[in-house]
Amino acid sequence: MQRRFAWLSLLAILSLALAACGGTPAAQPTSAPAAEATTAPAPTAAPTTAPTAAPAPTAAPTTAPVAGEAITLRWRTRPDNQAEIDVYQTISNDLDAEFDNITLVYEPGGSETASYQDVLKTELAAGTAPDVFWIPGTDIADFATRGLILNLRDLADADAGYNDADFYPGPMFHLTYNPETGKTGEALWGLPRDVSTFALYLNLDLLEQAGAPDPRELAAAGKWDWDAFVETAVAVNNLGGDIKGFGMNAWWANPGLFINSAGGGFFNEERTACALDTDESVAGLAFASRLYNELKVAVPYGEDSEPPFLAGNVGMFLNGRWATPGTRAGATFDWDVVEVPAGPGGARSWLFWGAYVVNANTAHPEESWALIRALTRADTQGKISALGANIPSRVSDEAIAAFLTFTPPENNQAFINSLENDPAVEGPLWAGSWPEFDNSTQAKFTAVLNGDLSIEDYKATVCREANLAAFGQ
Repeated sequence: MQRRFAWLSLLAILSLALAACGGTPAAQPTSAPAAEATTAPAPTAAPTTAPTAAPAPTAAPTTAPVAGEAITLRWRTRPDNQAEIDVYQTISNDLDAEFDNITLVYEPGGSETASYQDVLKTELAAGTAPDVFWIPGTDIADFATRGLILNLRDLADADAGYNDADFYPGPMFHLTYNPETGKTGEALWGLPRDVSTFALYLNLDLLEQAGAPDPRELAAAGKWDWDAFVETAVAVNNLGGDIKGFGMNAWWANPGLFINSAGGGFFNEERTACALDTDESVAGLAFASRLYNELKVAVPYGEDSEPPFLAGNVGMFLNGRWATPGTRAGATFDWDVVEVPAGPGGARSWLFWGAYVVNANTAHPEESWALIRALTRADTQGKISALGANIPSRVSDEAIAAFLTFTPPENNQAFINSLENDPAVEGPLWAGSWPEFDNSTQAKFTAVLNGDLSIEDYKATVCREANLAAFGQ
């Protein structure tokens, strides 16, 4: 049964709770320890051109609900699996008990990146979308400039307990960007739910059977590079049958990992044009293509690699922290994680993030703000991290220390090492269209990794088509 307390004091209570939880160990590991905070992760360069679409409306504080008025707030995330659904349902139940006259309804969304955002846009147009929902960092600009989400700056400024600096600077650069002025810090499109980096999930039993060296030991010795990775994948693959040395799923970040580690990237420094045709970027995709088309050590690109990994048939599975609940629940073999191998450009992972945002047409903006404040509170994030789904997004050395205890996996340090190693920050295109860029380039990645497009033809066409699709140039 819900506990009852006066709504008029809710935001003040939340602010006090946030202040009290500032030193809670379960808070978040979003940055390296304070001495390294200036190097992990750098904000993405500000775009030079503002989009033409009108920005979303700013939420003005509204009158508090009449005492006794019942309110239902619907909220949604995009979980990867049932274990992650269970994590968020538990959080929803816990927070529901805190609010007076508010019932929280958690709605797990679809698991496919494109369909999840498309469904949200359809529901927003129809007036049936949730009040609060999570979207990936890449989609913030698209939703904001379409007027689909609220600018929460006024609500945040009226909340004495709120501070932008409590969260990672990489995500906050984009979440506070004002497309009308081209300046950051002037808007607030949501609050970051979490951060993550990639790691390789290891089937230690297969590695032992293959007689392969332990990647964790190689990483500790500074020897975990592309050559060692290939040797390990080949050794496991040689076990034969249904066994594969490596697997990754088909979305932009996976081939992007190899592009980053080769010293390349998706965009130019200003994020106003495609850079996938540079020599470094092409070399990264060529290396990934070799795994599939020459060495044939990988689960075919486009097939879901998680089920065969959980079935014990994949030696190394590339994924983020969000895969931990499912691995804890489904793996029957000895497993752990290791940081991604270093390529010519280093072991450069992604800094993934997503944000809780508020439906521009919600009937309850203040209550929705209170909900996303509660969802990103230190203690709430700590509970979710303990269950394995993510790394919290609040800056806290204590949180890093606590995160390292949330096992399995035993080698949580792999995620922290990647956070400290200049990861590429996932981010939207304020001066272009990320969905159009993604649609154009994903088809190219798939064709190369499936052997249907040569690297030469890829290099000649990828940016010409992506620039036209995303930037109109």
